[in-house]
Order: sequence, then C-alpha cells, then structure tokens
Amino acid sequence: MIVEPKVREYICTTAHPQGCEESIKRQIEVVEKQGTMEGPKRVLVIGCSTGYGLASRITSAFGCKAATIGIMFERPSNGKRTATPGWYNTVAFEKNAEKEGLYAKTINGDAFSKEVKDQTIELIKKDLGTVDMVIYSLAAPRRTMPDGSVASSCLRTTGEAFTEKNLDLRNNEVNTKTVEPATDEELDGTIKVMGGGDWKDWIAALSEAGVLAEETVTVAYSYIGPKLTYPIYYNGTIGMAKRDLHQAAKDITAEFKTRGVQAYVSVNKALVTQASAAIPVVPLYFAILYKVMKEHGTHEGCIQQISRLFHDKLLKEQPITDNEGLIRMDDWEQDETIQKEVMDIWAKVDTDNVKQLADVDGYWEDFYHMFGFHYENLDYTKDVDVEVSIPSIQ
Repeated sequence: MIVEPKVREYICTTAHPQGCEESIKRQIEVVEKQGTMEGPKRVLVIGCSTGYGLASRITSAFGCKAATIGIMFERPSNGKRTATPGWYNTVAFEKNAEKEGLYAKTINGDAFSKEVKDQTIELIKKDLGTVDMVIYSLAAPRRTMPDGSVASSCLRTTGEAFTEKNLDLRNNEVNTKTVEPATDEELDGTIKVMGGGDWKDWIAALSEAGVLAEETVTVAYSYIGPKLTYPIYYNGTIGMAKRDLHQAAKDITAEFKTRGVQAYVSVNKALVTQASAAIPVVPLYFAILYKVMKEHGTHEGCIQQISRLFHDKLLKEQPITDNEGLIRMDDWEQDETIQKEVMDIWAKVDTDNVKQLADVDGYWEDFYHMFGFHYENLDYTKDVDVEVSIPSIQ
C-alpha cells in the first residue's frame, strides 16, 4: 500500500517501513563513525524498539559488537493497517545486525509480566549464558500488577493546578494549558508504572536465575528538565515516579553488591519521543530548546546522546556521575547560557512569533522521523510492503 502519515494530536497512527529502515541506517552510521569501544558483550534491552532504548540497542550492537536481546510490545501489520514504528525499527535493526554477524533476538510481549521475564531468562540461558549489561527503558501507560490489578500512569501535578504556555500541536498555536493535581491513587499508579519497581523485579529475577554476569552494569533513563517545567514534570506525577527510579538504582546496587552489580540512572536531555510529545507545556519548551542548542552546536538526538553516554561517561572504569550518583547527559541542556536564552525566548513567545523564536519545524521533523516519514531521499508515493516479519521474534 501507499503509506501516508495520519496524525491525531500528538500521535501518528501509521508508520512507514522503509522510512523506519532509513532511520535505523542513519543511527547505525552515527555509532559507527564514533568507532568501536570496549564494552558489554551480551546486552538485554528492556524496551528496545523506539527512542532511547532503541538507541541503546544500536550503540551496544554496532559500537561494542555486543549480542543483544530486546524486549518490546509492538503490533505487526494486519494487512489493512501498518505495523507500529517499533515493529519496523526492529525488523531493520535485526536485518542490519545479521549483515554484521551480530546476534540479535527479540521478544514481543508485556515486559511487566512474569511470563516475559521467564521467557527472557530461558533465551539467555539457551543462547548467551549470561548478560553483562541490562538497559531498562520502558515507557508505558499502564501495568498489570502481580496480583492482577491494573495500575495506570498520568501526567498531572502533585500540588496546585499549574497553568503555563503550551504549544498546540494540532495548529502550532501558542495557548495556555492548565494541568490539574493528581489524586493519591493516580500518583500511586504512576509510580507503579513509571517508577523503579519493575526494574528491581527484572534484576532480581535475572540474578535468581543465574543469568547475570559478575559486575553487570544496569542503566535506566530519566529526565529532570528546567525549573519552568518542574510543576508538570520534576515535581509532578512523572517526576515522582522518576525519583522512585533513582532510588531503585541505589537499592539494586546495595542488594546485589556481592555480585558486583552496578545500577545507574542516566538523566537525558529533552527530546521528542512518543512519550514526551504527550506532556503539556513540554513541546513548546523543546522547540525553543532545539533552536537554541542547534545555534550553539550542542543539539543531540537519541542516538548521539546514547553514543556519548557510552563513550564519555558510562564505559569508564568508574562511570562519571554527579553527587547524587546520577549520570548527567542533560549537562549541555542545563548549561546556564542555554537556559538563559531559552527563558528569554519563553517570556516573549506567542502564536505570531513562534515560528521565528522556536524550532517548530525541527520538532515536527523529529516527530515524523519517529514514524518513518519526511526523509528527503525516499519516495513516499510508491507502494510498500507493510507486512514484514521479524525473523527472530520469540
């Protein structure tokens, strides 16, 4: 079929297989330009099909020449509609890994579930023996708990209602958005879904099964952001869940100390992902930040960010952290000069000048690229096969 983008607010309901393949190819090129590095050789990526998790899998495989097992929850095409972008990303990743002679297998299922954890453990035992790195990069709207109850995450404040400028993605207008405070139940649900509980469950299950190598490194991803967005993010429901994630890193390191397991949280920069596009206020900040960081030559996409994480901070004899034990990959975003320029623009941005003062086009380009669209070297008027399978799917 001919595949066109169908956008509804902050989501796109179609994905282009060739465009996703182009995205993977470009990300691999970024990693390979940096050269190979000494690092992990058997990597498990939980949440491997988009964003930072996908970038981690690509960097591990093509930067460290590691065997990778990925966990995703994606939908294949049914012939009438396209697959999800994560499905096509994984098809392209495995195709390129096979060309390089790199082991790559993928499990499609609910990473929160005991069944997927058991299936993963069996695959590691059968094919790899142990893993020496575990990347935890899940972003999910809900989680079925071990007792069968369902916890849901939400984007709310935890104190007063918060009103601030917002970019309406339907028409690129700057309006105001009010975010209401969460109930205790909503906050609890968000922490259960987006916090560190499942990360700890994964490490415990892997350790108990004997498939964690000595001195395994495990990394999860977080975001803090500027003071401007603290009410909706850092001090909001998502921020509280991320603090739980930060504590989980300390808990994992302490609990598995005798095995030499080291758990880290990497605080990454603001980037367009399927998760971040849904957060009120944040897209306008992102678009302004993009413009400022591009002007300063410090803007990075997911793959540049994770490649720098591996090269410069994580794969050191002692990973480079702040005094809270966090790896700060948002260091360039939080630079005082960058933030002052962003806040100066924020004070005067409105619908009339947003295209001049913010990189709205760059924001949308990244958005469309997530779904395989708007690559200048592809002909989107041609028929493409949307029913492609993942060879290794478990």
